[in-house]
Amino acid sequence: MKTLVTGAAGFIGNELALRLTERGDEVTGIDNLNDYYDVSLKQARLARLKDHPNFSFKKLDIADRPAMQQLFAEQKFERVVNMAAQAGVRYSIENPQAYIDSNLVGFANILEGCRQSKVNHLVFASSSSVYGANTSLPFSEQDNVDHPVSLYAATKKAGELMAHSYASLYNLPCTGLRFFTVYGPWGRPDMAYFSFTKKILAGEPIQVFNEGRMKRDFTYIDDIVEGVIRIVDKQPKVDTQWSGEEANLSTSYAPYRVFNIGNNNTVELMDFIHTLEDCLAKKAKLNMLPMQKGDMKATYANVDALNNAVGFKPKTNIKKGLKKFTNWYTKYHTPRHSGLDTSFRA
Repeated sequence: MKTLVTGAAGFIGNELALRLTERGDEVTGIDNLNDYYDVSLKQARLARLKDHPNFSFKKLDIADRPAMQQLFAEQKFERVVNMAAQAGVRYSIENPQAYIDSNLVGFANILEGCRQSKVNHLVFASSSSVYGANTSLPFSEQDNVDHPVSLYAATKKAGELMAHSYASLYNLPCTGLRFFTVYGPWGRPDMAYFSFTKKILAGEPIQVFNEGRMKRDFTYIDDIVEGVIRIVDKQPKVDTQWSGEEANLSTSYAPYRVFNIGNNNTVELMDFIHTLEDCLAKKAKLNMLPMQKGDMKATYANVDALNNAVGFKPKTNIKKGLKKFTNWYTKYHTPRHSGLDTSFRA
């Protein structure tokens, strides 16, 4: 199966590309390798794939329309998995234009490439952030998502709508995946669990927003990737029972679906911090702060639709997942590792 994975140097995209190549797919990965966070980590992720004969990498920005047109015209992909995006809720407050360029313009280029080359399934990353001001837990795909509290969330909701229009107008099968707080080895340094670990080990205080009164549905990377792969292999079908009068918000009269992928479990932020302290065998210094703009007080995924569709729901508990992460983190940051050749040469 000839598959394009965008964001192949990113956290989820890289793990997904690795799993797809290992099962025998012919994978092309693209990434612009921007400096939103440490580029050397992105290069180290790509280095894990450099010996796979059925993986190739191109440094390419999805917002570059001519380059994307050329890529799709030359490669004739059967499937596309879009993991490329400008990530981060808080950064969207500081630099909103980056989200417009990548998450809207870039995604439009992907949709158009899929249409022109007749891709048989586009799977794309959305986010639990789309639930915004909704406080009805657990979040269901049937919930209204019209009140985002960050521009990041708004771009993800817009991406879902853009994909639906292509599914409707051009019969392009599209599946959107709303990820819930993904964590694990090779993760993003801007995520709280990553920065918490760094600061706890350094003896520095960690910033705890809303005085710690936050809840998150933390989802381990292996569970996320397993869910994505099962969805990639399941092309969405038209819902023949769909009605505009009593609309099912996760299906459509077009070949379009949207799914939550979360652990179906909510963890108090302070419990999360205590678990991380146990894994590191070191106490955290806490800097308790008020709620920050753009944040959600709680996330919690209903994953019944995912389980019904592909017979899978995430199951890794936070203690097991954080232990795997901290083991990787300490190994990755040893002097021995830092001297390794982790570069990827396309």
